[in-house]
Amino acid sequence: MVKKNDFPSTFTIDNFSSTATLANNDQIKSPVSPSKASLHDEYNPYDNRSLEHPNTFLGALIHIVKASLGLGILSIPRAFRTAGLLVGFIGTVIIGLICTHTVHILVRASQKVCVKIKAPSLDFAETAEETFKTGPAFLRGWSSFARNFVDIALAATHLLGLAVYVVFIAETLLKLFSPYYEPIAESSTEWSLYIKLMILLPLILCCQIKELKHLVPFSFIANVTMITAFSITLYYMIQEMKYADISERNLATNITAIPSFFSTVIFAMEGIGTVMPLENSMENGKFIGCPGVLNFGMTIVTAMFVGMGFCGYYSFGEATEVTITQNLPSEEILAQVVQGCISASVFFSFMLIFYVPVDICWRKIHHRISKEKHNLAHIIMRTLFVVAIVTVAAAAGKHLDTLIQLVGAVCLSTLGILIPAVIDIVINWNDWGVWNWSLYKNFLLIFCSLFGLVCGSYFALEQFF
Repeated sequence: MVKKNDFPSTFTIDNFSSTATLANNDQIKSPVSPSKASLHDEYNPYDNRSLEHPNTFLGALIHIVKASLGLGILSIPRAFRTAGLLVGFIGTVIIGLICTHTVHILVRASQKVCVKIKAPSLDFAETAEETFKTGPAFLRGWSSFARNFVDIALAATHLLGLAVYVVFIAETLLKLFSPYYEPIAESSTEWSLYIKLMILLPLILCCQIKELKHLVPFSFIANVTMITAFSITLYYMIQEMKYADISERNLATNITAIPSFFSTVIFAMEGIGTVMPLENSMENGKFIGCPGVLNFGMTIVTAMFVGMGFCGYYSFGEATEVTITQNLPSEEILAQVVQGCISASVFFSFMLIFYVPVDICWRKIHHRISKEKHNLAHIIMRTLFVVAIVTVAAAAGKHLDTLIQLVGAVCLSTLGILIPAVIDIVINWNDWGVWNWSLYKNFLLIFCSLFGLVCGSYFALEQFF
C-alpha cells in the first residue's frame, strides 16, 4: 500500500498564512550586506541572558558612581594643586571623556564578539581572548596571551591599589593618634611602619572570607563610614572657602606637572575593571548609548571629581595634602571622626577589592591542586597576597602620592586605555571607518597611554628617590 508520506512532493497545508517564513537553514544566505544588517538580526546576547537578579538602570548607575567614591577622589585636590585650577578643570574633563570612550569601545567589542560566537556575555579577559581568536588569521595565535595579559593587568592593578590602601590607613591613623601620643609626631616614619605591621594580622584574617555574600556587612560599614567622612570633609572645605582668595591660586603651573596630574586622576577615575560585570548583569542594552547608564554615570562622576578638585585646592591652596582629609585640623574632634571613619571605610573595602585578584589567580591554579587541599591552598594563597601587599606598602614608606601616581601610570593607563584601544583595532580590522579614522583615533589613545606610563612613572620615581 502506498502511503502519502512516501512521496516528498505530497504534502498537506495546515494553518496556512499569507506571510511566508523562510526556514532556518545555514545554506540560505541573506543578500543584505553585513554592514547594513543589524548584529541583533543574527544573535542578540541580551535575549539569551538568564539572570536571577538582573541589574536595573538605577542599580547599575549607583554601582558606577559608588565605585568612584573611594580613596581616589580624596587625592583629586592634590592633582589640581599640581596642575592649577584651569588646567585641572580642563584636564579632568578630558580624562573623563577618555575613560568613558574606552569603556564604550570595550563594551561594543564585547557585544560584537558575543554575536560572533553566540555567547550571552563575556568578561574583560574573555573579550580580549575572543577578539583575537575571531580576528585576522595572523593574530589568532595571540588569543591566549591577550587573555592572560588582561588577567595579569587586572590582578596587578587591584593588588597595587590595595598597597595604596594600606599606606593611606597608616598615614590616616598617624594623624588621628598624633595629638594624643607625642612620640608618633616625632618619629612618624617608624610609626607608619609599625601601624602597617599591626594591621597585617587583621587583614590576613579578614581576607580568608571566600564568599562575596559574607562581605556584605563589611561593604555596608564601608559605605556608611565613607559617607560620614565625605560629609564632614565637605563641611570643612566650605568653611575654608570663606577665607580663600582665588588670586592666590594657580590657574596653571608648568608642563612637567601634566604626567603627575594625569597619573593621579586616572588612578582615581578609572574603574574599567567593574564595567564588564555591570554590563553583563543587565538584561537590556541600556548600559551604553544615549543617555545610557555609562554616559549618565560618568557625567556624574566627572562632575564630582571636578567639584572636589576645584573646591579642595581653592580651600587649602598650596597647603593641599596628598589626600584632602589630611588637611583637616587633627586637634578637633570632628576632624578626628573623619580620620577614624575614612580609615574604617578603606579597611573594610579592602576585602571586597581583594576578591578580584584572588579569584583570577585561583581560576588559573585550582585545577593543578587536589580537591582535598583546596582549602589549605586558599589560605596560603590569600595569606601570601596580603603579606606581599603590606610589603609593598612598607617599602613605599610615607610616599602615598608616589604610589598613587605609579599605580595610575603603570597599571590603569595600560588596563583602562591601552588594552581597549588595541581590542578596538582588532575587532574592527576590516572596517576602520572613513579614511581609517578609527585606527588613527586608537593610535592617539595608545600614545596617551604610553605617555602616561613612561612620563608618569619617571616623575613618580623621581619623587621617591
